[in-house]
Amino acid sequence: MSERVAVVTGGIGGLGTEICKHLARAGRKVIAADLGNREERLAAFREETKEFNGSIVFAPADVSRFDDCAALAKHVAATYGEIDILVNAAGITRDVSLRKMEERQWHELMHVNLDGVFNMCRQVVDGMSARGFGRIVNISSVNGQTGQFGQTNYSAAKAGMHGFTMALAREVAKKGVTVNSVSPGYCKTEMVMKVPEDIRNQIVAQIPVGRLGEPSDIARTVAFLTADDAGFITGANVPVNGGYFMSF
Repeated sequence: MSERVAVVTGGIGGLGTEICKHLARAGRKVIAADLGNREERLAAFREETKEFNGSIVFAPADVSRFDDCAALAKHVAATYGEIDILVNAAGITRDVSLRKMEERQWHELMHVNLDGVFNMCRQVVDGMSARGFGRIVNISSVNGQTGQFGQTNYSAAKAGMHGFTMALAREVAKKGVTVNSVSPGYCKTEMVMKVPEDIRNQIVAQIPVGRLGEPSDIARTVAFLTADDAGFITGANVPVNGGYFMSF
C-alpha cells in the first residue's frame, strides 16, 4: 500500500485513537484532529501512539467551525500532503428526553455530529475527485438505526449522517472516491463504561455475540473500507454491533 494521508476527527478519543493506530499499521500517515484543550487526554494519546514513530500526529481543530476545518485541511496539505482518507469520528452527546431538551442541547450536538461531517467533507471532496482517489468513512451509530430514549438529537444526527453518506457517494462515485458509514453498536468506550454495571449487563444480554464491542472491532472495519482496493464499496452502512440490530 502507498503512504496515503489520513485525517481522523475525534482522533484522540478512545475509538479515534484505535482508528488512527489501524490506519498507521496499514501504511498511512495519520493526522488525529481534535480539540486542543483536552490536555490530559492528549497526553494519554501521545503515550499510546509513541510506538508509531511519527506516523500518527495531532492537529487541533474544532469540527463544528467551518473555518477551523478549512485551516486544518490547508495545514495538512502543506505539511504532509493532500488528504486521501477522511474519517469523521468526532461526536458528542447531550442526552435528555425531548420534552426537557433545550434548544442549546439540540444545536450543540448538531454542530459537532452533523455539521462537522459537512465542514470536513467540503474541504476534501474537490481534491479527492480531481486526483481520482478518496476514501471517506463517517462513524454513525446503531442508535441512528433504532432510535434511543433520550437521544432524539443524537439519533437524528447519526441517521442524517448516513443520508449524507449516500447522497455524497452518488456525487463522487465516478471520481474514484468512496463514501461509507460505519454504525457501531455498544462498545467499550468511555461513554458506555460510565453506564451503571447492571444496565450494561442488560445491554450485553441483548447482544447475540454476548459481549460489548472493542474499539478495534470498529477500527478494523474502517481500515478495510479505506483500503486502496475497496473501490467497489460506496454508499454503504456497515453495522458493527454483534448482531444487536439486524436489518434486511
